[in-house]
Amino acid sequence: MTQFNDRERAFETKFAHDEEMKFRVLARRNRLLGEWAARKMGLSEVEGQSYAKDVVRADFEEAGEEDVIRKVLGDLTAAGIETSDAEIRQTLEHKTVEAKRQLIEALGGQ
Repeated sequence: MTQFNDRERAFETKFAHDEEMKFRVLARRNRLLGEWAARKMGLSEVEGQSYAKDVVRADFEEAGEEDVIRKVLGDLTAAGIETSDAEIRQTLEHKTVEAKRQLIEALGGQ
């Protein structure tokens, strides 16, 4: 029975770790997307960092990434920046890869 309990605990630990990593990747991805959008809007560095935090917070409105896409698309459009849903989705994909790379590098450097 101990072996079973040990395996169960190991699976639970791995699941918790994987979920934490997913959350960290998504939060970093959203911050990177926010920084990208801030640069497109010509925001200062301080304004850009604040805006990036707003994009991260927007992801808590509903499940999935639609809330983030809607916020960034709306903000860019309101700022008079020509963009499209497709451009933001493509950038989101690139930022996901970048976020994973950054986290792997950060974890490897510990």
